[in-house]
Amino acid sequence: MIGQASLSLDQAPPISVPFRFFLTAPLFIFCAGLLLLIYGQDALVSRWSPVTLALTHLITLGFLASVMCGAVMQILPVLAGSAVPASLWVSRAVHLLLTAGVILLVSAFLFSLSPWMGLAMLSLGSAFSIFVVAVAIALWRVKITNETVIGISVAIAALSITVVLGLILAGSFIWPIGYGYIHTLTDSHMGWGVLGWIGLLVMGVAYQVVPMFQMTPEYPVWMVKYLTRSLFAACLLWGLLTITHSFSLISPLWADCWLLLMALGYLSFAVMTLSVQKRRRRRLPDVTLKFWRIGMFSQIAAFVLWLWGPFWAEVIGEQARLLLLGGCLIIGFALSVINGMLYKILPFLSWFHLQHRSIALLGFGCVKIPNMKEFLPDRLAKQQYIFHLLVLTLFVMAVLLPEFFSRPLGLAVCLSSLLLEYNLIQAVVRYQKINSEISTKSNAKDEMSIAEMSRMRGMNGTSA
Repeated sequence: MIGQASLSLDQAPPISVPFRFFLTAPLFIFCAGLLLLIYGQDALVSRWSPVTLALTHLITLGFLASVMCGAVMQILPVLAGSAVPASLWVSRAVHLLLTAGVILLVSAFLFSLSPWMGLAMLSLGSAFSIFVVAVAIALWRVKITNETVIGISVAIAALSITVVLGLILAGSFIWPIGYGYIHTLTDSHMGWGVLGWIGLLVMGVAYQVVPMFQMTPEYPVWMVKYLTRSLFAACLLWGLLTITHSFSLISPLWADCWLLLMALGYLSFAVMTLSVQKRRRRRLPDVTLKFWRIGMFSQIAAFVLWLWGPFWAEVIGEQARLLLLGGCLIIGFALSVINGMLYKILPFLSWFHLQHRSIALLGFGCVKIPNMKEFLPDRLAKQQYIFHLLVLTLFVMAVLLPEFFSRPLGLAVCLSSLLLEYNLIQAVVRYQKINSEISTKSNAKDEMSIAEMSRMRGMNGTSA
């Protein structure tokens, strides 16, 4: 485990690198809410519905991928001491291409525009290629590895597989292939995206940020050392068995057995996270903690929905079960945890960037740097947390009774995303205000130094 004292803060990229991703991400959730308001129950009829596909990718690509790309480009240099090469150029290119690609992809789904799907493939493929290559170079340069770095490494590998599968599926939109293959590729794409890319990255980062930010005991050594690697290996074997099954070469039970082992691994992570949070040293209320707990309980709910699938299919219907399962993993787990992490990561980045700049230019005590709570007060975070809970509640009700609750769900999603966007903007505005104050005092200090040097030269000339 890495201590806060060992963080390589001097390796951090400019704060604009993560900020551009963080500030754009909630707008895609807002667009998802608009789709629910416009299309109503059509967005929650089937996982294969074009509206459902558009809705899903607004969340997974628009929000989750945006935040995670920005976070990796910031966290990797700090935790591993290895900067992402050309971080400003890479962040601008990835942000632009990813944003454009999501817009094109969603439009292609909604309006059945094959040319736009081709442009979306080009844009998204380019965005993730640049990102993966840049991060891979940074990982290659790491001198001392730790479990968080390993977690990021296997998550990036999982992202690469997810993107390749996604591009194949997008290509099938233009050049159709058999439904059986589409079904298998879609399951693999979602599995690698949620259990691989998102799950492994959250797990790897959790080993560092949960104890550091939430004041909990450290995770057990056996979990930190073995679980992430074991889950990635299980993902690889599950993926190979799934593809083999699609050609009718083996029984699907082989793939299901490995999927069960993966599910048990994530279940153990969820239970252990709840356990260390229960034993945290600081008992004051914390909104981030609540978001994480929702995420962990959603993982447990997803496990129950999957393991006892036939029972739930009989009770609520197979389509409803699949939608709830996907919702537990994407909205309940991933969206909750990433949402909660933003309330810690963005204030922390603002604080330490200003602290570092203030000391470098002015020395201690010249400018008062707000603490993390002052950058983003708990009151604002709690308001958005309440709306997030409302979104989760309405989602379950909308899956079961879409004709009644799909549009109220859309309204709640819009309000939650707008509150999150407002909260993040408030923190950034506070950062810019203090940063300007540091610049002003630094310029004044430089002018005083120049004036003092001129005065001394004048005195020396007079003496001569």
